[in-house]
Amino acid sequence: MRVQLWVGLGNPGPQYAMHRHNVGFMALDAIAAVHDFGPVAKKFQGWVQEGRLGSEKILLLKPATFMNESGRSVGEALRFYKLDVDALTVFHDELDLAPFKVKVKRGGGTAGHNGLRSIDQHLGPDFRRVRIGIGHPGHKDRVTGYVLGNYAKNEIDPLSDLLGAVAAEAARLADGDDARFMNDVALRLGD
Repeated sequence: MRVQLWVGLGNPGPQYAMHRHNVGFMALDAIAAVHDFGPVAKKFQGWVQEGRLGSEKILLLKPATFMNESGRSVGEALRFYKLDVDALTVFHDELDLAPFKVKVKRGGGTAGHNGLRSIDQHLGPDFRRVRIGIGHPGHKDRVTGYVLGNYAKNEIDPLSDLLGAVAAEAARLADGDDARFMNDVALRLGD
């Protein structure tokens, strides 16, 4: 049985819970709820839940280190389970993707995302990423306030639909069928 480490990026604390920057945390919470993952445990400078998707054992990790230090938590978990970066999937917000769109890719740059930058510094760039679109506010001077801002009231329903679709199709990711995952999420969202 293979073990995979799925990491959601976000910042700990209730004041950050609905920030666009925390959509990685939200995705993991949805997956854990839909697939009846086990109780939350404090480990690896974060919160871990264990579960199964098909024949795959999945460890969900939400680093509690704040975004800029996510790599410390992720590196600790990978070392503990003796996993390499092939077993790592990171769920994160993506400015360069339209809101509520989901794309999966392996490797690449960090596009100024501090959580990705931290993981890249600790482990290199060759991990799988589930990029969850939040859109761009239009000008770089507005980016920080935008990503660290809450989802608007009129975004809550599409956000719920998106998180539900990601959770419902998570087994495709576990199987390594990224294209089918993206396609099935898009179909569920009516895209």
